[in-house]
Amino acid sequence: MLALEEEAGLKPGSKYYPLNHHLRRQEERRVKLRFVDIERLIGQALPHSARRDRAFWSNRSAGVQAEAWMKAGYHVQNVDLAEECVVFARPQTAYQVLAEREDPLWNAEMVQSLRRHMAMSQQDFADELGVRQQTISEWERGIYTPSRSRSKHLSLIAEREGMPFKVKKPGEDDAC
Repeated sequence: MLALEEEAGLKPGSKYYPLNHHLRRQEERRVKLRFVDIERLIGQALPHSARRDRAFWSNRSAGVQAEAWMKAGYHVQNVDLAEECVVFARPQTAYQVLAEREDPLWNAEMVQSLRRHMAMSQQDFADELGVRQQTISEWERGIYTPSRSRSKHLSLIAEREGMPFKVKKPGEDDAC
């Protein structure tokens, strides 16, 4: 169980870990859950704010509940407070990473997109990669780019976290 909690990136014993675990096991792009389904998963009642404030369901990385679905690769697409249901959806966007030969090359936008997809602060992302927070900041501002080995590492993490991306080789065109 501890290995699953570490993989999910949530604190052991988090109230919303069971929701995260449930969403991680889903293969569908969209998952609709009633509030009572979520309460069954977490083993307790949702806070009153979940039933009266749409803000509870916002995709902000600061909320412990949002962390549960975002780290599972989902965002809230719709919430109906009257019907007491929520629709979680995986992002549709497939990002493109340029490649030199077979090696992916991560740019500022892609690094920031991956970090946000994982719902992490720059410091948390730096800890995940084993680099300094300043390095993440410099990558995201385009001051420096990740080395080839770091780019490969970023690609592996993106795959593990379910971030949709495609490696595009130079000269490859998307036109028909």
